[in-house]
Formats: sequence, structure tokens, C-alpha cells
Amino acid sequence: MFELNKTFTYQALLLLWRQIREFLVTLGNIGCDFYCVLLRILRLRINLKEVIEQSKRFAYDSLPISLTIVGMTSVIIAMQLAPELAKQGGADYTGMLSALVMVRELAVVMSGFAIISMVGSSFASEIASMSVTEQINAMKVLQVDPIEYLIVPRFLAGILFMPAVFIISATFGLICAGYVSHVCADLSILNYITSMWHGLYVRDIFIAIFKSSVFGGTIALVSCSCGYATRGGAKEVGLATTKAVVWSFLAIAMWDFIFASIFYL
Repeated sequence: MFELNKTFTYQALLLLWRQIREFLVTLGNIGCDFYCVLLRILRLRINLKEVIEQSKRFAYDSLPISLTIVGMTSVIIAMQLAPELAKQGGADYTGMLSALVMVRELAVVMSGFAIISMVGSSFASEIASMSVTEQINAMKVLQVDPIEYLIVPRFLAGILFMPAVFIISATFGLICAGYVSHVCADLSILNYITSMWHGLYVRDIFIAIFKSSVFGGTIALVSCSCGYATRGGAKEVGLATTKAVVWSFLAIAMWDFIFASIFYL
């Protein structure tokens, strides 16, 4: 007798439906958590001590890896860009191009990726572990709001301190690119700085700062939401951490596309 549920087509469609359902459920959870967080912020239900503690994790702890990633990427780009521009007689444009790439895209995106890998994953695993071990339910029994205590401080820390990470990383990346341009293309530091200021606009800086703030809040919200919705055991904690990282990468890419379409299209 022919059994429909054992066919390849049925299994493929079932897998697709499960992925779509999981996508919609996760998106709904993130939206609901964002509404709850926004409501508590507007009511000034903010734990300042916890905000300061999470800010230290978000900014200070993630800064070394952000500087490493942005610095190495800027060095690699400058090693390839500066000699080619020098061959074409456009060495004086090296600083301008480096500044545009660094400020508009490279520093903020790479810093976001570094924070996702280090801070976002830790947020997700920490809250997921609390969820599966009933610590969040215990907080509710003790009349402690878990959204206010766990998610709001991390969300505010991301919004407030991701721009600081971006500014420091972008400055470090431009310094690295300038040094490599001087070594590889014999470009003077003065010409590099002059070219950089000719191509860098205050508008680009403010857009990048605002974008980094949105990135930081998004990373914190997605990571905490994925951890908060976790049920089960140790296996689900690992899956929640993986989901938080994947969704954060996806959110950063989508936000980057939106900002580019609004401000530079």
C-alpha cells in the first residue's frame, strides 16, 4: 500500500514547513520581547547597576577581538589597494578609499560580527541555561521581572556602547591602513591623512554611529530572546546559542542593506 508520509516529496515539504514555522515563531518571539523591553524602558524600569555590568561585558571585553579583526582586515585591504593605486598614479586616493570603506562598512560590520561571536553567544547561552534550569521561573515566583532584570540591561548596553567599540575600531583600522600604505606604496603619512579627510564626511560618521547603535541593540535583543525562549535541556541550550548567532548575523546583514538603501542609494 502506498504511504504518502514516507515519500521524499512529503518529507521535503514537511522539513520546509518546519523551517518556516520555526522562522515565524522566532521572529514573533523577538518582536514580543522587543515590545516588552520598550515598554519597560518607557516606564523607566531600568536596573542601572546591571546596565553598567553588562556595558563592561559589551564594550571592554569585546574590544580586543574587535580591534584584532578590524585591524587585520584593514591591513589586508591596504596591502592590496595601495600598491595598485600607486601603479595607476592614484596613490593619493588611498586614504580617501580607506576612510570610506572603514567608516561606512568595514569597522561597524566587523565589530558587530566580533560582538556576536563573543558577547551575543554568551548572552544566549547564559539566559538559556537559566531558562532550562528553572531559574527564570524562580525569579517570577519571587516577583522579579526577568525581562527587566535580564534583557533590558543588555539591550541598553548594546545601544549605548556598540558605538564606542565602532569608533575605537575604526580609528585603529585607519591607523593600520595608513602604516601599511606607507610601507607598501611609499605613501607619506601627511598625504594619507589629507586624502582621508577629503573623502570622509561628518554625515558618514554620524550615520555609522547610529548604525552601530542599532546593530548593538539588535545583537543583544536577538541573543537574549533566543535564550529566553529556550525549553528543554543541555542540547536546547546549544541550539539556542547557535540560533542566536545565526539570527544575529542575518539581522546585521539586513540592517546593513536597509541603511545602505536609505542613505547611499
